Amino acid sequence: MGITIISVGKLKEKYLKMGIEEYVKRLNGYTKMEIIEVPDEKAPEQLSDAEMEIVKKKEGERILAKLAPDHYVIALAINGKMRSSEELSKDIESLMTYGQSKIAFVIGGSLGLHDDVLHRANDKLSFGKMTLPHQLMKLVLVEQVYRSFRIMKGEPYHK
Repeated sequence: MGITIISVGKLKEKYLKMGIEEYVKRLNGYTKMEIIEVPDEKAPEQLSDAEMEIVKKKEGERILAKLAPDHYVIALAINGKMRSSEELSKDIESLMTYGQSKIAFVIGGSLGLHDDVLHRANDKLSFGKMTLPHQLMKLVLVEQVYRSFRIMKGEPYHK
């Protein structure tokens, strides 16, 4: 079983890097975790709808290039399905039970994910209606994956 997180943009903040590294280290006892960062597309602050589409398309192409045909893809999207930690754990366990050995979570850039990526996704996951920085989202996601494995194994976790 392997879990990959593919995200747009390079993580710069030291405190986020340290948190992610800690959870990846903790996950080593449960699964192999790989984090892939694809470059974000440089764009001015004010973009037309057409320019936003171009930026998302380019970032989407970079994401799609990192996905293997046998990846089960879960896209983080505001309109995805909200789950509790227990539900996410159950979903991951079910995927593992039924032969999905490669799960990829995808985090888009500041403009979100291109439709091509959303169409490639097997599932969409939402962490709520709030807007969070995509780099912070990576830390939250890694923690929730770690929590999912603790729940699966019947180990204690903070509720």
